Amino acid sequence: QVQLVESGGGLVQAGGSLILSCAASGRTFSDYYMGWFRQAPGKEREFVARISRYGVNRSYADSVKGRFTISRTNTKNTVYLQMNNLKPEDTAVYYCAADSSGMASYEYWGQGTQVTVSS
Repeated sequence: QVQLVESGGGLVQAGGSLILSCAASGRTFSDYYMGWFRQAPGKEREFVARISRYGVNRSYADSVKGRFTISRTNTKNTVYLQMNNLKPEDTAVYYCAADSSGMASYEYWGQGTQVTVSS
């Protein structure tokens, strides 16, 4: 089992920045690809960003490319999402997830952290 706990959400004005963190426990963190997803009210959950086990490979949704950066520190069992130039449409609950297969099949999910961007 892997437990994931997100933090760092909050209320920010458009154009502002936030850093989300996701702390993992329970298994060897570097065994997992890590991803960030988000779900806005009335919408389906969507992919935001993904990072490989040692951070060599990263991918982003087109909607956040150039504004968000995913990173990880395996010695701290933590994955981060740096979010810059936030827009009202970034408002959502943000979730981190862990994938052991490398096939974008996420077995473990955090409880989510709310990000609200005011215009």
